[in-house]
Amino acid sequence: MNALTIGKLAAATGTKVETVRYYERAGLIDPPARTDGNYRSYRPEDLERLRFIRRTRDLGFSLDEVRALLDLAAQRDRDCGTVDKLATHHLEEIDRKIADLTALRRELAGAIASCAGGTMAECRILEAFAPSPITDKREK
Repeated sequence: MNALTIGKLAAATGTKVETVRYYERAGLIDPPARTDGNYRSYRPEDLERLRFIRRTRDLGFSLDEVRALLDLAAQRDRDCGTVDKLATHHLEEIDRKIADLTALRRELAGAIASCAGGTMAECRILEAFAPSPITDKREK
């Protein structure tokens, strides 16, 4: 495969050109060689690395986690226990977010179900969104 321009690299990975530049600035992709016309010239290894970055980002890994995974992937003879721990921690975070979203969904669905129509003044959905008044226990 010949050298790739930034546009071809971006298109081959479904990434925006600005995102490729961002990953370069973040140090996830090595700065590419430049052509005589000062265009970026990427290697096939850069394409594979960007595919890896895209996939891990699609899975929700942070830039720091992607950086750690890239560093670990470069150590081919190392035990993969660290990757397992990182991935397991990430899965636990996803499970926590799913639980949070499920609770939010239940609350919103309950508010919608309580709606009996009528005027805005009687709207049970808007009522559910309003903060509860704070009562001072000293007043009792």
